[in-house]
Amino acid sequence: MSIDRKAAITAYKERKTIAGVYVVRCAASGQAWVGQAPNLETIQNRIWFSLRQGSHTCRSLQAAWTTHGEAGLSFAECERLEDEESAYVRNALLKERQQHWRAELKAELI
Repeated sequence: MSIDRKAAITAYKERKTIAGVYVVRCAASGQAWVGQAPNLETIQNRIWFSLRQGSHTCRSLQAAWTTHGEAGLSFAECERLEDEESAYVRNALLKERQQHWRAELKAELI
């Protein structure tokens, strides 16, 4: 393995992830779904992949995708959390903020 590759792997493992709360919206139906993720930068790809496969666990979101397609849905960040050392504290804060945004946006949970 080359030194550059080792350095790239090390840098990837040490990168900071940004936890937070996000919303997926369907413009046609007016529905919204709120979720939380330990890494906001990768969650949309994960959701879109499972929706394309027809295997997303949230049935109402999958139904909206099936009816309106990828172009009918949008993804947005609601809130980014400050860097938190403790995973326990971060997870508790994510749950709390997810509930806040769910109520605020009158959305379902993902």
